[in-house]
Amino acid sequence: MMLPRILASIALLSTSVAFAPSSSHPTRLVVSRIQSTTEATAVQQDATTSNPGDRDILIRAAKGEQVERTPVWLMRQAGRYMSAFRQYSDKYPFRERSETPSMAIELSLQCHRAYGMDGIIMFSDILTPLPTLGIEFDVVKGIGPVISTEVRTEEDVAKLADVSDVDFDKTLPFIREILGTLSKEAEEANTSLIGFVGAPFTLAAYTIEGKSSKHCLPTKKMMMADEDGSSKAMSTFLDKLATMIGNYGCHQIECGAQVIQVFESWAHQMSPKQFEQFGKPAAQKAIKIIKEKYPDVPVIYFANGGSSYLELQRDMGADMIAVDWSVDMAEARKILGPDIPISGNIDPTILFGTKEQIEEAVRECIDKAGGPGKHLLNLGHGVMQGTPEEAVGWLVDECKRYKGKDA
Repeated sequence: MMLPRILASIALLSTSVAFAPSSSHPTRLVVSRIQSTTEATAVQQDATTSNPGDRDILIRAAKGEQVERTPVWLMRQAGRYMSAFRQYSDKYPFRERSETPSMAIELSLQCHRAYGMDGIIMFSDILTPLPTLGIEFDVVKGIGPVISTEVRTEEDVAKLADVSDVDFDKTLPFIREILGTLSKEAEEANTSLIGFVGAPFTLAAYTIEGKSSKHCLPTKKMMMADEDGSSKAMSTFLDKLATMIGNYGCHQIECGAQVIQVFESWAHQMSPKQFEQFGKPAAQKAIKIIKEKYPDVPVIYFANGGSSYLELQRDMGADMIAVDWSVDMAEARKILGPDIPISGNIDPTILFGTKEQIEEAVRECIDKAGGPGKHLLNLGHGVMQGTPEEAVGWLVDECKRYKGKDA
């Protein structure tokens, strides 16, 4: 088994080098990549041996089916913790990487080749569809997303593009090529393809603040103005975003995505009351649009920092709820109840620990979720920059190996 897997890795690698950043020592770069890929293959062989059910195990789990083992993927699995990824991120701006199909495809596949997660997720960003409404943004290294279009008033919202006129193939032509190619790659790799969107409140808050914000005061002022009736800018903006996001999720499915995760990345900025009044209805609308058009495609909802109001997420309309690392998995399972599929929620900093600590965290999370095959394993947030690469492999390996306490 080893030699064919190594040769396959080298073949994939030779294809990807065509899109790699230039180097003053190209031969050394290729050799080092082959060596690192070969080493990763040796470490991962047992965990990544393909079984017939691996193709859709993540999809089945997201639908709430009990599956033969606990599937696993990681938020930010395509990220700067990988040296191969940094070959691109150190040279090319984010939007160039995420909107150039050859690069986005390669960056999406690197981690799956190395670690064999149960899903490939498109390398992109939750802000990617904003320009379809006339909201311009960039991702500045060292700062993060910066949005130049101001949206604070009802007039500002009215100036945005009509959602019914949005043509994703025209405004985001790269998405179809990226997902179409990844769909073929996922089929060949016997795994699933994950698409994702940002939730309406998170995209609204990002736009209103213009960049990452500690307190989101302008956003909260807009919610209060909406509540007292002095301005309906917030609710109308959320409604417009919800429709666009729902349609964008449908577009991703039409391009090849088999699962959609909805990221409420700024859930921590909402109180339970604000979530009920603003964040939740808007997210529900987006999810409903996806589910009404594609009822058989599972949707996962993840509210980062929303564990303090987890009980309010039971009726999101999603097939599965992903939980962050700040809540104990057993408690989360208790709050949501036995009938709501759950995903999560290992603390990402565990990946800086020892192999034994990582493996123990995997087993504990699986057991607290109900045992092997009873949930979808993920981190409670994304893989952090600086995470040792081998640690990701240890986590994936243990998840695929673990058969339960009594095995």
